[in-house]
Amino acid sequence: MALSPAELERAKRFLDLAARVAWRAGGHAEPNPLVGCVIAKDDTVLGIGHHKQFGNLHAEREALANAKMRGNDVAGATAYVTLEPCCHHGKQPPCTEALIEAGIKRVVFARHDPAEESSGGCAILERAGIEAVHCDASETAVHLSDPFFKRIRTGMPWVIAKWAQTVDGRVATRTGQSQWISSDRSRRRVHRLRERMDAIITGLGTASYDDPMLTARVGRKPRREPRRVVIDTDLDLPSDSKLALTAREVPVTACCANELKSGEFLRPRREALEAMGVEIMGVRSDSRRLDLDVMLQQLVTEYDVTNALIECGPGLLGSFFEHDLVDEAVVYIAPLLLGDEMAKAAASGRTVPTLSGGRNFKLMHVKRVGDDVELIYRRPVEHAPVVTNNNISDKPE
Repeated sequence: MALSPAELERAKRFLDLAARVAWRAGGHAEPNPLVGCVIAKDDTVLGIGHHKQFGNLHAEREALANAKMRGNDVAGATAYVTLEPCCHHGKQPPCTEALIEAGIKRVVFARHDPAEESSGGCAILERAGIEAVHCDASETAVHLSDPFFKRIRTGMPWVIAKWAQTVDGRVATRTGQSQWISSDRSRRRVHRLRERMDAIITGLGTASYDDPMLTARVGRKPRREPRRVVIDTDLDLPSDSKLALTAREVPVTACCANELKSGEFLRPRREALEAMGVEIMGVRSDSRRLDLDVMLQQLVTEYDVTNALIECGPGLLGSFFEHDLVDEAVVYIAPLLLGDEMAKAAASGRTVPTLSGGRNFKLMHVKRVGDDVELIYRRPVEHAPVVTNNNISDKPE
């Protein structure tokens, strides 16, 4: 059933609110999708909820509980949900049952559930006499669950590339100096982004030259400690690097060529890293380059990764772009110009004779961070965006 203009405007407003509330669980709810729910009668909000933690109550049951706590009767009300209510028994009972028992009259949802075991909730609601309406008026609500959708449909995580650059597009000097192009405020935002990730991917060059920790340092216990993943074809990660030395505190995985995972060649090097707590993951390789597609798929199957952040040098980042593996880009532009043609660009290694060979991105968000500028890009249409703390506020407006 089509919504009237007034109903459509109301649906967009409440779905936007549901998405903003749902984002609070980023870093807590994964690998489940972020989901929010608002229960309302006309323009009056009766209850609000979101899926707060993996294994905890789903958004619909949280919203129903919130309405009850407020003393509000939800019979005959409308539930606005960012994702089609689930209809299966998992860690929690079906949300469809809760909505039916509560006497909800209509459910407006932003996106169908792509998972085979949990989809089909709208059909069950309709058989129970509840009107179920698919509404994509809220772009924020529609794209909130993009990482979940991508993982279900492709078996790969949502990939975000992050870098800081000068006004003229350089991420380091010709000698490789890059610390620090962006400001303290920008770097604090990066740490907030890290704590919502399942994995942070870097290359051997960055791990060796910059010797980063790649942890989420947010001034408190982070929502989650992302796994540090080093693309290290020949297992050359220095044993005195910060990553290796802290592998028992925060997980580190070195991705190497398959034949080095268990073969005798370089066995002492492999065993030395494993003794320090570094996990070794063999990946299919070709001409001494790891298959990045396969590596990403393995991160999902072996470590349940939903979101991965790339923080690496130009060569590796260029390879990710070359293989069309980047879904979103977070870019910080500092008020600094080098003017040196030998200074390093954000990505390199691609051969692009015409503009049509470039990777197209859509600008989603612009924010001033002190004297820096933060830009959020995503792949257009078929590469749907993830909602980050840069796109929406942590608190409802």
